[in-house]
Amino acid sequence: MYRSLDISTSGLVAQRQRMNTIAGNIANLHTTRGPNGEPAPFQRRLIRFQAEKVDGSTRLDGTSSSGGAGVTYRVEVDSEPPPRKVHDPGHPDADKDGYVAYPNVNLVTEFVNALEAGRAYEANVAAIEMSKQMAQLALRILG
Repeated sequence: MYRSLDISTSGLVAQRQRMNTIAGNIANLHTTRGPNGEPAPFQRRLIRFQAEKVDGSTRLDGTSSSGGAGVTYRVEVDSEPPPRKVHDPGHPDADKDGYVAYPNVNLVTEFVNALEAGRAYEANVAAIEMSKQMAQLALRILG
């Protein structure tokens, strides 16, 4: 019972971090300078999910407890796609040919990812609610 709550909670935390990362990508859509002020486009961040390791402990009846696993996440910098080059000779960060390197962040992709993260968050909330209802029903039956 509590394990199901732990699994859903880890999903909530991971999806919240995913939304924060997406928000950061959108906020830096036009960022052409690095943190030290040097001309360098923002690099898109992404989240990598991974199932938590299950301990595989043994129960009292001799069977292994391989139940469900939660999720962990890792924020990574997406360095594969090259920056988007836009011809703007008047921009202070333009190179000698007049091109400015902008982050390769696609607003449509980020929006779709945000929708997906929101739906996954809602699914985890629904799973928590179902666990609560089952626990209340079990207590009503016992009491």
